[in-house]
Amino acid sequence: MQFTSERRLDDGVLEREFTLEEIPGILWTPASVSPPTSASAPVPLVLLGHPGGLRRMYPRLVDRARHSAAEGFAAATIELPGSGDRPRSAVAEQARADLRRVLAAGEPVGDEIVDRLVLPLVEQAVPEWQKTLDALLALPGIGGPVGYSGGVIAIGTRLAVVEPRIAAAILFAGSFVPRVLFEEARQVTIPLHVLLQWDDEGNDRQSALDLFDAFGSEEKTLHANMGGHTGVPQFAGDAAARFLTRHLK
Repeated sequence: MQFTSERRLDDGVLEREFTLEEIPGILWTPASVSPPTSASAPVPLVLLGHPGGLRRMYPRLVDRARHSAAEGFAAATIELPGSGDRPRSAVAEQARADLRRVLAAGEPVGDEIVDRLVLPLVEQAVPEWQKTLDALLALPGIGGPVGYSGGVIAIGTRLAVVEPRIAAAILFAGSFVPRVLFEEARQVTIPLHVLLQWDDEGNDRQSALDLFDAFGSEEKTLHANMGGHTGVPQFAGDAAARFLTRHLK
């Protein structure tokens, strides 16, 4: 992991951009451990998931990171494969074009399109998240436990199955989920808090409900609100933050 820039935000949070091989990302650490040293008491870590386009998503991500820092947590995110300045996948671009065509025509989105679009992303992104987690936990001042918060929900589901260092997860419903992930969801046992926007345009509400039902966790909460994809109310975000605080502190 190589840090490429560093700046102090107005609330004392230290923001550092990094690259891990070809993967760009950002790490935020609270003022209490900035700059982190070997003498710093290790703090929990929140992995911030998002749908890709790190620069476009930055305002939302830094807001979530600031809230994590206020609770005494470090937070980190990485760019998804095929997004931002990372190389594009011809297969994914074609699947995305097919998806737009089907949605514009008002037709149902078939499993074949979802599989072509989402499965390769999950297969590449999850190992990248694990590699990033290895590097982050090796840094001074960052320990655990680890939480995951955000989308793409298929990525979060796979991570919850294969990554034992993740203690709890907030999952943002609102993206397409391949059928194979429904079976994997039955293997998820960590505490979950799922956010669902009831009127999320372009996504299948019933699919999100079915996925929630499939999760094998004994503690799982579905927080559904009226409104579109980006209309998550502040109180819903606050409730999700309290969930992570309860499980990471």
